Amino acid sequence: MADLTDAEIEAALERGRLAQQTEPRATSARYDRKSGRIIVELTNGCTFAFPPRMAQGLETASDDELTTVEILGAGYGLHWEALDADLSVPGLLAGLFGTKAYMARRAGQVTSPAKAAAARANGAKGGRPRKQA
Repeated sequence: MADLTDAEIEAALERGRLAQQTEPRATSARYDRKSGRIIVELTNGCTFAFPPRMAQGLETASDDELTTVEILGAGYGLHWEALDADLSVPGLLAGLFGTKAYMARRAGQVTSPAKAAAARANGAKGGRPRKQA
């Protein structure tokens, strides 16, 4: 393992202090039954809310299961013990509600008039071509 210099350690500590001052982290999180949303209060004074059906691991959770949300670490994560589900606060703020594969599956489920018309046109041509071996 490489030895760190005092200057490198001090620079890392300074980056950590700057991140604590500038990056939004969760100060509290709760499930609001009335709106059907997870409400996250952030250190910068903002509030972020999202429907749990959008998030990986929370899609089929009951109201009672959703109420037991915990804040992880220094506010960078949310955890539901009963569901074994964890979400990243920076990820949620960036619109990432799960893993890359989960997000790709969710994107494929989106419907639109253009997608429906393309599917009908493809079906009229005999459907998807078979893969050649």
